[in-house]
Amino acid sequence: MNRRLIGIVAALLLALLGTVALVAYVGNAEERALAGEQLVEVYVVTTPIASGTAADDLESYVAVEQVPTKVQAVGAVNSLPGLAGRVAAVDLFPGEQLVASRFIERSEFADRMAGVEIPEDMIEVTIELDAQRAVGGLLEPGQTVAVLASFEPFQLSATVVEVDGEEVALPAAVADEVAGSTPNSTDLLLRKVLVTAVQEPLNRSFNDDEEAERLTTAPEKTVFVTMAVNPFDAERLVFTAEFGEVWLAIERETVPETKDPIQTRGSVYLDEVTVQ
Repeated sequence: MNRRLIGIVAALLLALLGTVALVAYVGNAEERALAGEQLVEVYVVTTPIASGTAADDLESYVAVEQVPTKVQAVGAVNSLPGLAGRVAAVDLFPGEQLVASRFIERSEFADRMAGVEIPEDMIEVTIELDAQRAVGGLLEPGQTVAVLASFEPFQLSATVVEVDGEEVALPAAVADEVAGSTPNSTDLLLRKVLVTAVQEPLNRSFNDDEEAERLTTAPEKTVFVTMAVNPFDAERLVFTAEFGEVWLAIERETVPETKDPIQTRGSVYLDEVTVQ
């Protein structure tokens, strides 16, 4: 019994010594890694900061840390008073450094939050799209877009017909004659649709020149696009998103509203199609 107790105590002591040695080694390794490196003080987020938070209230959300110059973010904030009068333009999360470009004037934030005026007879519908189907993620609230709908072939069948308001069953041989499948198709479903909101993944990175990066780097995941449409068009849009594919194209006011035929594999190779 005593031997067993002695063995347990010895094992605990060895584990404790191993932990102490590991902590000391990690600490020394960090010191060696920082040896010769110039350190700078930066503000690091410790508590989530919601967009719209006043810079004057940031003190309880951040802490000062020393980091090597090479990992200091471009435009890192080194003085909270320097942000006076500004607010967070986006949500900020623990671990990231405060960057001046992520703060904007209160008036600018207010204009942004005012959003896009929605016509009273419209409803808003949100669809999830890959970046390539949402103009590479370049959409902005207030823009107008054309909505294109693409469908894979689907099976047709006709087992009954309506005669004088009554359904009449077709003979099997006749039903087989009219059965088949539709072609692949793409059509310009809706025109000049108002975009009211665009949401991208929260983990998207930014640097000091946010707008330049935005114009050259597509979102890594999907984009949520909200559009204002009438109830009937909302049904068409949701149906396409559920059973087909949606593509968006930026549409300016100067684009003429022509009536074009639905494109299929047979028509897409024609140089011109005459619209009846």
